[in-house]
Amino acid sequence: MSMVNALTGNEAAAKGAALCKPDVIAAYPITPQSSVVEHLAQMHADGLLKAEMVEVESEHSAMSVVQGAALAGGRTFTATSAQGLALMYEPYFRMSTMRLPMVMAIAGREMTSPETIWAGQQDSVSVRESGWIQFYVEDNQEILDTIIQSYKIAEDNSVLIPVNVCYDGFYLSHLIERVEVPTEELVEQFLPPYCPKHIYFDPERPIAVDPMFDGSMMMKFRHNHLEAMQAALDVIDNVDKEFGSTFGRSYGGLIEEYRMDDAEVVLFSIGSSTGAGKDAVDLYRERGEKVGLIKVRVLRPFPTKRILKALSKSVRAIGVVDRSVSFGWNTGALFQEVMAALGNYGRSLPGISFIGGLGGADITLDHMTAALDAVIALAEKPEYGKSTIWLD
Repeated sequence: MSMVNALTGNEAAAKGAALCKPDVIAAYPITPQSSVVEHLAQMHADGLLKAEMVEVESEHSAMSVVQGAALAGGRTFTATSAQGLALMYEPYFRMSTMRLPMVMAIAGREMTSPETIWAGQQDSVSVRESGWIQFYVEDNQEILDTIIQSYKIAEDNSVLIPVNVCYDGFYLSHLIERVEVPTEELVEQFLPPYCPKHIYFDPERPIAVDPMFDGSMMMKFRHNHLEAMQAALDVIDNVDKEFGSTFGRSYGGLIEEYRMDDAEVVLFSIGSSTGAGKDAVDLYRERGEKVGLIKVRVLRPFPTKRILKALSKSVRAIGVVDRSVSFGWNTGALFQEVMAALGNYGRSLPGISFIGGLGGADITLDHMTAALDAVIALAEKPEYGKSTIWLD
């Protein structure tokens, strides 16, 4: 059973977190994440949320508080954006490398400068090597559902890694959509209480947490962390299937394939611009063009094998639409991830990097149709090392 609501993305994030019954919440408000904290505080004041709410003076403190709670075996939640994420980076990195499972929402915002509060994915994309699992979602329903899924993934004994649920600021965080909110009973059926077996912190029995080790111990830590990230690939797919059986909604796990059966030209998308990409694919299918779309839901761990499986031998060219940049490559960040995945398995496809939506700019249907035109032309006349196209 569920109740249909009209919710902003931030409301969906707050309700999703509350349904998972966290023990401790600590968050500092920052645009466009602020109303996540406000909604959680209101639910707490109304007696609808029994978590311990901790008011902190900064994002660094917020992550430090939930880190301590996680060490004591608690289920925790926080949320942030942009400069707030940058300020919490030190304990943020430690959260993953100490293998403390939790969920944190990131309402994506472009990083300064020039000064901006508007949408972009540069904040979360820039920390993709911090050891966290990263989801990128398309709409407000997926925000709520992915937060619930993420706790089950993070707390799996083969994973034990914190999870970011990333959604585009303003385009999702502040806009209202229809969202089905499941009952507490159904969520409890899907997500059992958190009973960690790897946490031994007890004030009655003090221990040294995160002591300094030599290089051999660091090698062991990183090796185990990478193995857990790879184990998460199967866990993510399996949890999504289980979620679909329980709630009647699923998202494809690591990626969503859209009209890919006989596609010869493929667009990759990430985040809320996926809707415009699907509309463009539908228009071109009506014209008889064999085009398809792959929505990348999980940037870390990167779903290389799922992507390779989706790109059948009929695919002749690809285009990747990014809402962030890779400063070292003069392309979008996702474009480099996709091309590296293909190259690592000996698959060579001509591709174009498209960059748009920075600093709150929209990625429209016209942008997506222009991108498809460029990739169709590339398929007809393959060219490698083609220049990046800016969707401005």
